[in-house]
Amino acid sequence: MKLTSLICIFQVLLISGCTFTNSKKESLPPPNIVWINAEDISPAFGCYGDNFAITPNTDALASKGIVYKKAFATAPICAPSRSCLATGLYATSMGTQHLRSVTPKPEFIKTLPEMLRNEGYFTSLSGKTDYNFDPTGVWEYWENDNTPWKKRKEGQPFYSMFVFGLSHEGAGNIREKYESSVEDLPKEMFHDPAKVKVPPYYPDNEKARELWARYYDLVSAFDQKVGEVVENLEADGLMENTFIFVFADHGFGMPRYKRWLNETGLKVPLVVYTPEKYKSYFSESPGSTTEDLVSFVDFVPTTLSLAGIPKTEYMPGNAFLGPFRKDTREYVFGARSRADDMFETSRSVRNDRFMYIRHYQPQYPYIQDGYIFSDVKEVFKLLREEHEAATLPAASERMWHKKPNEELYDLENDPYELNNLAESDEYQLVKDSLRDELKNWIFETRDIGFLPEAEYMIRSTGSTPYQYAQSNNYDLAAIYNAAEMVGKASKEEFEANLQSEDSGVRFWSVIGLLNLGERAKSSLKVLLEVLENDSSPSVQIAAAETLCKLGNCENAIPVLEKYLKDDRVWVALQAARTTQLIKEEAKPLVPVINEVLKKYRGEDGAKFKYKDFNYAAFISWPLEWSLKTMGEQVP
Repeated sequence: MKLTSLICIFQVLLISGCTFTNSKKESLPPPNIVWINAEDISPAFGCYGDNFAITPNTDALASKGIVYKKAFATAPICAPSRSCLATGLYATSMGTQHLRSVTPKPEFIKTLPEMLRNEGYFTSLSGKTDYNFDPTGVWEYWENDNTPWKKRKEGQPFYSMFVFGLSHEGAGNIREKYESSVEDLPKEMFHDPAKVKVPPYYPDNEKARELWARYYDLVSAFDQKVGEVVENLEADGLMENTFIFVFADHGFGMPRYKRWLNETGLKVPLVVYTPEKYKSYFSESPGSTTEDLVSFVDFVPTTLSLAGIPKTEYMPGNAFLGPFRKDTREYVFGARSRADDMFETSRSVRNDRFMYIRHYQPQYPYIQDGYIFSDVKEVFKLLREEHEAATLPAASERMWHKKPNEELYDLENDPYELNNLAESDEYQLVKDSLRDELKNWIFETRDIGFLPEAEYMIRSTGSTPYQYAQSNNYDLAAIYNAAEMVGKASKEEFEANLQSEDSGVRFWSVIGLLNLGERAKSSLKVLLEVLENDSSPSVQIAAAETLCKLGNCENAIPVLEKYLKDDRVWVALQAARTTQLIKEEAKPLVPVINEVLKKYRGEDGAKFKYKDFNYAAFISWPLEWSLKTMGEQVP
């Protein structure tokens, strides 16, 4: 289907009985579509009822469009979210759920820009990709250009995406970056710290107020960028034919927001400007708000629908605008996996009232020890000082402790998610229902994240994680059941599962013993057998961590040394993180650590310290942190 046939498709759809709010027998040209994407922003806009926010440009668009009050990212961190926004697939289906990774993508899975380009659209990107797969060939035009549509052929519809990074957590937590981001912000748009409403996860003191006021300044700086894009569209006479999406990649770049699989981490602003000409493409009146649940997995089908193109069969989402729009969804789903060098496996489901979260590695606290949660960021320095002084609010203190197996929140009565109802007898039916929905989603989408990253990368050699996950070789039922035992089963049950032929089952059995802590002390012999004989690097490394935590690290050191030197970066990363977690016990590994750091160091005089801001950096960070912990010099 090419551009010349798109008008015919619209006519056929109308004649065939598709229901529109205001159905007129008229042919509409394919509209232009603009995505304006902010980094690390929650719905802190005037059009969301936030009276502290100063966002006139986004609010103006909202007055002529739709405000989605319940829009959600599929992950509380950028690269997995962008993977979904690019493909219309959950990152957990593709193996792109970690931050960051370089994951092969099947050739038949095309990105949104590629699909639109094949149908006659001009496609452009201003800003970063960050999809966790190779972005080569995705965009027709990729430049920092404020009017990219000028590069298209005359009359050609366009899809243009703008990614503005000035509100990233770096600017929210490091003063120099903040000042750079707001250098062009008018004086009257800065926010008074004295008027800040501090979230309950923070101490209500001068420093906290300063940091939150600064973040609102960053939201205003992003709003200025929205105004620039709109001004350029107006100047070129394009507003009548252009849908404009304004949204963020996940919540605020602050603790209990970014990286947290809660409402605060997943809920995003979404404002869609809807031109009057295309009023048959949406049900809401201009200037209205909707409580419909919307997920990032719906963005690709929606954009295709606006262009008159049905979604591809493998896409799990549905359009919420355009001729192919569907009824509203009942649930939105989220996933938290590795972020930089911090390993986690958590999944969530939310309906119109309740949020349920299952943590499969609850042995790790929300704020782990390491670089990304270090005092380099002002907000972590603030929280750490208050934590050490025992003056944190209870909601914040929880971030420093082991996670519960499950979380359940009544968002209607507890919007800040302060009261975990997972163990409340009154809410067991609600929890069971949501747990079942989450399980169904995991199986329907073939969540590859129930295997360790190194394991699924090894298993899918010569293919892709997506294709492996779709195959019968991936025994998701057995692996999922083993993961569900974590935090619930006995050491005897975990020991029995260590005899499984599936390394995924064995991995979760070791994690279950690790989570038991001292209660797994009598499992040392079994763990030593795993350490010495298991065929999976991920299982062996997990056994090494567990043995060290149980005070028997002597046999673990040679295994960690072996895998630190491994050229498979996902293997080396897991070994590096474990090396940091065992702290002083890693002392015999100091020569190896220095050797590995040299391996991943960038060239002398290079702009960046490491060979790349991906595995090279993420392997180096925990090893450098480990040296600091042991009082060793960091090269």
